[in-house]
Parts: sequence; structure tokens; C-alpha cells
Amino acid sequence: MGKKFTSWVMLVMFMGMTTLPVQAAMVSTGQVVELQQSVLEREQLSMMLERADVQAQLVAMGVSAEDVQLRVAAMTDLEVAQLNERMADLPAGGGVIGLLALIFVVFVITDVIGATDIFPFIRPAR
Repeated sequence: MGKKFTSWVMLVMFMGMTTLPVQAAMVSTGQVVELQQSVLEREQLSMMLERADVQAQLVAMGVSAEDVQLRVAAMTDLEVAQLNERMADLPAGGGVIGLLALIFVVFVITDVIGATDIFPFIRPAR
């Protein structure tokens, strides 16, 4: 009787598991590469923003490091890629100030459209 009962329990459990919806899809190499590139670009941007000189400039502009990290996390992959591309185009040594100015402009624009509320002196457009 023990084996028969165990068999019925296993059968019921197996039948219950097969009713769950399952989805599977092929993942292309391009999708994997795109995902890895996105992660790499976010890491590069985060490393740049963690530098002491960059954080000092951000504080001088009135932006906390936490606000910057939150905004970067909210950026789309395309925005991160464009920002990293812009950093690569900046001359060595002057890149930090140019990058900070670009980030500052992005924050001002997002404050104006009401997407963020970083600067108290900017009123969102209505």
C-alpha cells in the first residue's frame, strides 16, 4: 500500500506541475552582447562618478552623490551609452569638468520637465 500511495502522490504532484505556464525563447548572441555592453557602460559611468574629484565638483554644483547615483540608475541604456561616448570624446584632463557640466545640464532639464526634483530653485514646467 505504501508504494501505491506514493505513486499516486507523485502522479498528482507531477500533474499539478505540468499545468503551470512555461515560456522559453532563444536568446541571440547579439542580445547577450548588448546586455553585457549595457552593464559595462553603467559600471564605467559609476566608477567615473565615484572619483573624489568628480564628487567634489558635483557637491560644488549642489548635487549630492546619492542623487547622481539614483539618476544614473534611472537612465536608459541609450542615455548611458551617449554619456559614455561623450566622455570618451572629451580631452584628457578637461573631461571631468565637461562631463560634470553635461550631467548638470541633464539634471536641470529633468528638473524643468518635472522628472526629478534635485534643485530647489528650478520650478517644473506645467
